[in-house]
Amino acid sequence: MRELPPVADFVNTLLYVYLILIFARIVMSYFTRIPYNRILDKVLGFVRDVTDPYLNLFRRFIPPVRAGPAAIDLSPIVATFVLLIVGRIVVSLIPF
Repeated sequence: MRELPPVADFVNTLLYVYLILIFARIVMSYFTRIPYNRILDKVLGFVRDVTDPYLNLFRRFIPPVRAGPAAIDLSPIVATFVLLIVGRIVVSLIPF
């Protein structure tokens, strides 16, 4: 396995950090009633502010799937796959 150049390694790390933030946003959507805490509110607000613009791109085209009285948002799944594919292409294009 070849070692990535420092810039490609940095981009790859940013990719994984963003994927973790998307996963945190998905988990946040399941817990709508979180007791108020200033620090937690700031962290959750940061995750929302960072991930929602990207996820909203996919929410425009992918409607929620109705499952009885609830709806399942599939846009984070598609957004994750797109981010992984495009990220891998970008990392592979960075020269050694």
